[in-house]
Amino acid sequence: MSRRSLRGVETVFDAPVDPALIDRSLSGSTLGSVWLDTPRPDYPPPSGPVTADLLVIGGGYTGLWSALHAARRHPDRRVILIEADRIGWAASGRNGGFVDASLTHGYDNGKSRWPDEMDTLEALGMENLDGMAAEIAELGLDVEWQRTGMLTVATEQHQVAWLAEAAADKHGEFFDTARVREEVHSPTYLAGLFSADDCAIVNPAKLALELARACREAGVEIFEHTTARGIDSGGASIRVHTDGPTLTCRQIVLATNVFPSLLRRNRLYTVPVYDYVLATEPLTDAQLDRIGWRNRQGIGDSANQFHYYRLSMDNRIVWGGYDAVYHFGRRVTSAYEDRTASYRRLAAHFFLTFPALDDVRFTHRWAGPIDTNTRFCAHWGLAREGRVAYVNGFTGLGVGATRFAADVCLDLLDGVSTPRTRLEMVRRKPLPFPPEPLASAGIQATRWSLDRADHNAGRRNLLLRALDAAGLGFDS
Repeated sequence: MSRRSLRGVETVFDAPVDPALIDRSLSGSTLGSVWLDTPRPDYPPPSGPVTADLLVIGGGYTGLWSALHAARRHPDRRVILIEADRIGWAASGRNGGFVDASLTHGYDNGKSRWPDEMDTLEALGMENLDGMAAEIAELGLDVEWQRTGMLTVATEQHQVAWLAEAAADKHGEFFDTARVREEVHSPTYLAGLFSADDCAIVNPAKLALELARACREAGVEIFEHTTARGIDSGGASIRVHTDGPTLTCRQIVLATNVFPSLLRRNRLYTVPVYDYVLATEPLTDAQLDRIGWRNRQGIGDSANQFHYYRLSMDNRIVWGGYDAVYHFGRRVTSAYEDRTASYRRLAAHFFLTFPALDDVRFTHRWAGPIDTNTRFCAHWGLAREGRVAYVNGFTGLGVGATRFAADVCLDLLDGVSTPRTRLEMVRRKPLPFPPEPLASAGIQATRWSLDRADHNAGRRNLLLRALDAAGLGFDS
């Protein structure tokens, strides 16, 4: 199935696909997240100045978990959350809905950076996932939670050994070709690694909206369409200037993630990388029978440029990944979202993976920026004399990790020592990205090198090996 090319051995995803099939599959698709195609309550902006004990800036998962847990920890305090647009409209309403136990963007990434802490990080990650499940049940949140586990598949021969090694290290059950194709029928699958307990899937937009509802029930006040423009921390109180009234508070959780930080010190620590996603129409029972997938696991492949996909409750396949596009200048803008080349590539790879579904069409296509840093998982800090806590850098694996991150922020603001705050991962920051044009040159060179590795049996070139040695290598 593979052929020689100038860049090495072609992968399964380099095979040609009929352009007419791609045209037909995308022709009726709507630009916008399938998850956000749902009614949402309005939270009007404040009508005048507001004073609070804690102000949370950002209405995604990080901000919502922070506000909810703050209200539950300190029910006597006034907690306010503001969002510049709508609750969950950005990454929290556009991701794949994979709730992974990993806090470190995969075991290998964490092990390479904090080998002495990895057992603790793994235990805290599983504790966080179990706690999230319990809290969702306790609060009665309708988020379509399914503890399905995760199936990682090999689509190239060199990846089979990687999965076998992971299984030998007790990170899942190894499936040979016949076994993995029993689970899901794809001619691209050569092997699989199934982890039963460390991943769930949810409807990501429902998670955000239901967390907002739980916040309101816990006494949190929520204001949408309220953009924070600056933080003035001179004096006994902090003043946050918005495009409306001024808000006054004692403490802040800054949960703006991919968007430019209100703290200048943070602006070189993350870059926005655009991820692209498709969603099919709901599959009929006959279509689903063609590919099996009766156990509804989340699925991801093993390449550097990987795909992730899952079934929604109404049996759509949500199919994303592969392209990860950085645009010069760190800009975050909707102009980058309708990228025809990425959607056509995703559609082609879908039909290579599931040729039996050549009659399926895509109803939605969308994109959004991921906040990534040089260690590929979250980093924390305090600012303004310990009165502002922040976290950034989830790198696309934040649906579960944001809950843990929120608790770290609250621990830091409370000034308490906990197993979370004692982690080296929490106490140390990653290296910042350089300013432009160096950032763009380095990122594009790394993307090219990762693509080349995928076409060279996974072998990493001199640049990737140098990044690995410096602790900057992407290995999750």
